[in-house]
Amino acid sequence: MHRLQAAALALALAAGLALTGCGTPGAPQPPSLKLPSPVTDLNASRAGNQINLTWTMPRRNTDKLLLSNNVTVRVCRKDGTAGCDAAGMELFFAPGAKGSFAETLPAALAAGPARPLTYFVEIKNRSGRSAGLSNAAQVLAGAAPAPVAGLAAEVRKQGVVLRWTPAAAQESVAVRLHRKLLNPPADKPHEGLLTPQPEPVEQNLLIEATAHPGHALDKNIRFGQSYEYRAQRVARVTVDGKTLELDGEISAPVRIVALDQFPPDVPTDLAAVAAVGEDGAETAIDLSWQPVTDADLAGYIVYRREGEAAWQRISPAGPLLSPAFHDAQVQPGHSYRYAVSALAQNGHESARSAEAEETVPNP
Repeated sequence: MHRLQAAALALALAAGLALTGCGTPGAPQPPSLKLPSPVTDLNASRAGNQINLTWTMPRRNTDKLLLSNNVTVRVCRKDGTAGCDAAGMELFFAPGAKGSFAETLPAALAAGPARPLTYFVEIKNRSGRSAGLSNAAQVLAGAAPAPVAGLAAEVRKQGVVLRWTPAAAQESVAVRLHRKLLNPPADKPHEGLLTPQPEPVEQNLLIEATAHPGHALDKNIRFGQSYEYRAQRVARVTVDGKTLELDGEISAPVRIVALDQFPPDVPTDLAAVAAVGEDGAETAIDLSWQPVTDADLAGYIVYRREGEAAWQRISPAGPLLSPAFHDAQVQPGHSYRYAVSALAQNGHESARSAEAEETVPNP
């Protein structure tokens, strides 16, 4: 009898545990809205008054389930603090596809000062619901800067000087110069420790609005090369630490051959000091001057004259390699006047330096 009572009690306990155990249903879950995941890689660009957007369509919804059919896309833009206005008609793209959208700016957005214009895309489900807007992609609204007029180029010793007609109404607008090397080497140069790096075929130079308006100097040229320059004005606006640019029309090109027809700098600080040996055994005048730092310097030439006589070259036929000269062809009691010039590797000679005069003392 006791055994039957114990078995009945065990069955009752097991039934109670079954009713209160892990098999009890939890809280009810909300139904899935099947919302496509938002776009996270929206990019925007402006060329003239044309806006182009690109992005990647999501492959899954917010429940991590794969999307199977074409998805509806809405594009909108926001000018300043206004709402996000629809741009164009709704679009349809397959999941995972590359999305794109292009529009011509409305007249109101293509006029006035440069200002941020923000685009978004919104992915909707069949019920017209979405999980929110995409990341923001910004361009500049407003009138594009006026074209650069009167672009001209001139070779100087320091580089290529570029000039154009300043636009008084757009003094705060920067200018971008596009430079193209017209005669790049056909073969790759031999590489070595002293081999100069090859010159880029294309380079850009941005002239900030705070610089002198209407001209610039391109110092990074190489003599003997041919270049083509174009220019365009660029409106620049900084938003949240990011600089947005609105490019104007690119000018007609100007071409120039950078021929080195310039002499080196004129030597400076010429000094002449007489030197007389013991018992007058050695009489001379020592000359020294500051070295010229031109990259194409070949050396120096020394000239001498007495009184108002004509200048005569007294240094050797080849240029002196160091900024010093020892003139031993002098006479005691005579006064001599000296001048020095610098010679470039292309054969061009600088003007003569300021004169230095010295008298050889009598023994």
